[in-house]
Amino acid sequence: MNNQTILIVEDDKDLAKGLSMRLEANGYDTIWAADANLGIERAMEELPDLILLDLGLPEDNGFVMIKKMKERESLSRIPVIVVTGRSPTIYKEPALIAGAKGYIQKPIDNDELLAAIRKALPNERKSNSRRFSKEL
Repeated sequence: MNNQTILIVEDDKDLAKGLSMRLEANGYDTIWAADANLGIERAMEELPDLILLDLGLPEDNGFVMIKKMKERESLSRIPVIVVTGRSPTIYKEPALIAGAKGYIQKPIDNDELLAAIRKALPNERKSNSRRFSKEL
């Protein structure tokens, strides 16, 4: 397949599965990480086209992950969309300043999510990706 790959960094496995199903139904391949450290590892291994990132993660939070990505040239250009239950009045501006390309509030509106992904994704497509279902 020649689909774009999205890394979902989300500690809620059920929510991650739901996101994966939505994205795969729209032609994206997905991979998953349950925390920021594993998210960095998976991003380095897979070089996804985009990352959906929860801010409230075990160990390091989403802001730490964005900072670590900026420190690695291979990851610094991957667009990140924050997907969080945290208040946008407090967290949206800091997330965008940190480098996020979008901010989606939970519960997730499917149309809003897909529009943000299309806006943030580069036009090129990659062919080397794993399916989410193999990761859970």
